[in-house]
Amino acid sequence: MRIAVGIVEVQSIAAGVRAADAMLKTAQVDLLDAGAVSPGKYIITVGGDVASVAAAVESGVAEAGEQLLGQVLIAHLHPQVLAAVRGEAAPGVGVQAVGLVETATVAGVIRAADAAAKTAVVDLLELRLARGLGGKGYVTFTGDVGSVQVGVAAAADAAARDGALVGSAVIPAPHPDLWPKLRRDG
Repeated sequence: MRIAVGIVEVQSIAAGVRAADAMLKTAQVDLLDAGAVSPGKYIITVGGDVASVAAAVESGVAEAGEQLLGQVLIAHLHPQVLAAVRGEAAPGVGVQAVGLVETATVAGVIRAADAAAKTAVVDLLELRLARGLGGKGYVTFTGDVGSVQVGVAAAADAAARDGALVGSAVIPAPHPDLWPKLRRDG
């Protein structure tokens, strides 16, 4: 079974905790992550089968009300996305180019990463979500220059659809001193 993932972002911690509780009480989903991030947002991420995740997200959105910042439901999340979130992504040996897409929301960066992985022949390197980023997110990926350009275009378009795009870049042949800094362990 392919995993569905849903995210609800709330601009109030109290409303976020209420939304998380409602989501978990509505459907049998796995709570992948929930917590406060700077600047006072609360982000809930759930996974499971499509129908359950859809019901949970709908419940969270309803509970969040006017405090809702963003939401996303991806029915068949590309497997590289969760690996990148966990820091288990490809090593990037023989890097030809690096792509980066930055978003204002976690929902936006998950949508962007999924679009890049599904559209282009790229390896996701890292997906950073909100913590330590003022609530923003970014994804980095590698591949040949043409594939990275296609991936960045798809990811930027996906993020821009809900107004979350902050910026993007394609770096052909990144300098060897820069490469380690693009990794979680760098």
